[in-house]
Amino acid sequence: MNITEQNVNRAVELLKVLINTPSLSREESEATDRLQNFIERGAPVRFEMHRHLNNLWCVAPGFDASRPTLLLDAHIDTVKPVNGWSKHPFTPIVEGDRIYGLGSNDDGASLVTMLQVFYKICESKQAYNTIFLVSAEEEVSGKNGIESVIPLLPPVDCAIIGEPTGMHPAVAEKGLMVLDCVAKGVSGHAARNEGVNAMYKAIEDINWFRTYKFPKSSQLFGDVKMTVTQINAGTQHNVIPDSCSYVVDIRSNECYSNCELLEIIKSNVVSDVKARSTRLNSSSISLEHPLVKRAVEMGRKPYGSPTLSNQALIDVPTLKMGPGDTARSHTANEYILVSEIREGMELFCRMLDGLKI
Repeated sequence: MNITEQNVNRAVELLKVLINTPSLSREESEATDRLQNFIERGAPVRFEMHRHLNNLWCVAPGFDASRPTLLLDAHIDTVKPVNGWSKHPFTPIVEGDRIYGLGSNDDGASLVTMLQVFYKICESKQAYNTIFLVSAEEEVSGKNGIESVIPLLPPVDCAIIGEPTGMHPAVAEKGLMVLDCVAKGVSGHAARNEGVNAMYKAIEDINWFRTYKFPKSSQLFGDVKMTVTQINAGTQHNVIPDSCSYVVDIRSNECYSNCELLEIIKSNVVSDVKARSTRLNSSSISLEHPLVKRAVEMGRKPYGSPTLSNQALIDVPTLKMGPGDTARSHTANEYILVSEIREGMELFCRMLDGLKI
C-alpha cells in the first residue's frame, strides 16, 4: 500500500473543508454533510457507507463475518475556540508545512489520514474486515457519538482510535469519574453549643480523599488519583451549616473499574456520594496484541495516555494512535504539519498491510 502525493493532497483538501465548517460538539451536522459529500464524489473505490445522526461509517468491500473486524475511528467534533487566537479559527491558513485551524490537530489530521488509509485497504486484500468510522460528540463523551453507533456495526474485534499521539501507540488510558458529595449535619446558632456542623464532617471525608491510597497501582499510570475540586456550605456567619457539598475528580487506572472505585469510596466516607457517570473507565490493550506488536516492530513506542478518548466507550481492545501532538490540542492557533499527515499515512499503511488480528 503505497502513499502518493495525490493521497496527501486529497487529505489536505478535506482538512481545509473541515476547518472551514464549524463542528462544535453536538453541532456537527453541517460538517458531517460536507464530509459525506466529499467521500461520495471523490472515493476511488466503492464501499458501503452509512450514517446515524452525525456519525458516518464506511465498510470495506468483501466483508466476511468469519474474519475479524478492525475499526478505524476518528472524531469530527471540536471544542470551542479558546481565547488567544491570533488567526481565525475557522479559516484554514497554510504557512509552509503548517496548516492552522480549529480541529486541525485534534482530530482533523487523524480523520483525513485514516480516510486515505481506508481507501488503500479497500484496494488490497487483507485477512480482516475494516470499518472506518467518523464519530460525533467525542469531546463531550456524548451518548449520540460512538456509543450510539457500536450497536449498529457488525461485531468489532479491535480498534484504532485516531488521536494526536505523534504516531506512537497509547496502549492504556486513564478513566474519569466525577463525584457529587454531600455531608449532612444539623443547623443551629453559632453562639451556642448546638447543631452538627456539616463542614466538619465533610473535612474528615475530604481528608480521606486526600490521603487514601488504593492497593492496586499501575505500571503505566501509578495510583488512582482523587482530587477535591469544589466545595460549598453555609448561609451566614452565625448559622451552623446543615449541609456541605463538594465535588471530587477521580482519574482511574486500568486496575479498577469506576463501579469498583465507587463502592470502595462509599464504604469509607459518611457523605452521600453520587457519581455523575461511571461510563468513562480506564482502558488498556495487551502489549502482545498484534496491533501493538506491529507498531513496536516499526519502532513506535507504547505509552500510557492521561487524556480521555473514545477508547473509554468501546469494550474491545483498542489503541490510540494518530498524527499530531496532543500538546497542541485545545490551544490557540492549533496546527498540524502536512509532513505529519504524510508520515501518518505511511506508518498506518505499513502497520495494517498484511496484519493478522
